[in-house]
Amino acid sequence: MTVEKLVYGGDGLARVAEPGKQSLVVLTPFVLPGERVRVEPEHEKPGLMRARAVEVLEPAPDRVPPPCPYFGSCGGCQYQHISYPAQLASKRAILEEMLRRQAKIEPPADIPIIAAEPWAYRNRVQLHLEGSSLGYRQAHSHKLCPITNCPIASPKLNEAIATLNQMVHDRRWPRFLRSLEIFTDEQRTQINVLDSAQPVARRFFEWCAERIPSLVPAELDYNGRFRVSRHSFFQVNRFLIDPLAECAIAGATGETAIDLYSGVGLFAMAMAHSFERVIAVESGADAVRDLRFNLERQGSATAFCPAHASAESYLASLETAPDFLLLDPPRAGLGKTVVQRLLELRARAITIVSCDPATLSRDLPTLLHGGYRLQQMTLVDLFPQTYHFETVVRLIW
Repeated sequence: MTVEKLVYGGDGLARVAEPGKQSLVVLTPFVLPGERVRVEPEHEKPGLMRARAVEVLEPAPDRVPPPCPYFGSCGGCQYQHISYPAQLASKRAILEEMLRRQAKIEPPADIPIIAAEPWAYRNRVQLHLEGSSLGYRQAHSHKLCPITNCPIASPKLNEAIATLNQMVHDRRWPRFLRSLEIFTDEQRTQINVLDSAQPVARRFFEWCAERIPSLVPAELDYNGRFRVSRHSFFQVNRFLIDPLAECAIAGATGETAIDLYSGVGLFAMAMAHSFERVIAVESGADAVRDLRFNLERQGSATAFCPAHASAESYLASLETAPDFLLLDPPRAGLGKTVVQRLLELRARAITIVSCDPATLSRDLPTLLHGGYRLQQMTLVDLFPQTYHFETVVRLIW
């Protein structure tokens, strides 16, 4: 079959005509548009088949050798076989198609892309453990893919992975430990237990600190700017933290701004340069503690007002709209309640930082039909070598 295009999720789509039947849609990972490939069916239902590529008969010009020995088995990356310029072009094409097909809106003629170094960019990884092996999950499976290094992880993370691979063979290693997370700013390192059959004793972390000298006990002070506790969210691309904030806030000015789903304050702190008063709203207790610490430490003339609340409850309590609203929701998107309240408030400018084009395509049409206009849309490639990306959308009333 010949691959027609890439779709969100990492698969290539082809249509195969069968005599006397409607064409069959075939989804296959690790292929490129225009390639002729031989595939083997894996799962099938009426009109749709999932397959795996057995042989690439006619490779596309943008196919490159994947540098990672685990690519194809590990479930973390989907695009290592694609040149990076082609990855970016494919992501923009996928975003445009989803806006047309799902949102029923015509995308902007120009969607700029913000990108950076496509390797060694991650500042955070999650590792799973089985016996004396640690690694990632295999694609579409709970099976372990043991690793010794990860080319999209930062140098400091790979140092920690190498050390943990040695420690896991030691009799002191807690065999009931199921998964952990490593987070770093390339100066300090944080290890968080995510899943364990029993509580992990303090002596395990003391042992880790002996082997990983950069280890910090609880909070990581990211580049001396953001305190990030064990359960607080922070962006994973170490090269694009500031460019993402600059893109989301660029040109926004006024007296009052609200940062919904604010996390530890990445966007709220950047707003200090443009607004007299910034209200940062976050529902996670650990993140709120970090948020308050970070805002107080900034010592800006801007008045910061941290709020421990959900986006829905805080918006419901608002009596007047701010000059600017920034929303960085989780993958589930904004949802009907938030979208409806935004239309009632009518803030003159809104930025949505979306990590899922499907939920963006669901939320955006209601805002546009309700009176907002699309001023700017930017694709920020926070996740090179994968199908994920961020979309920053500026709306004005």
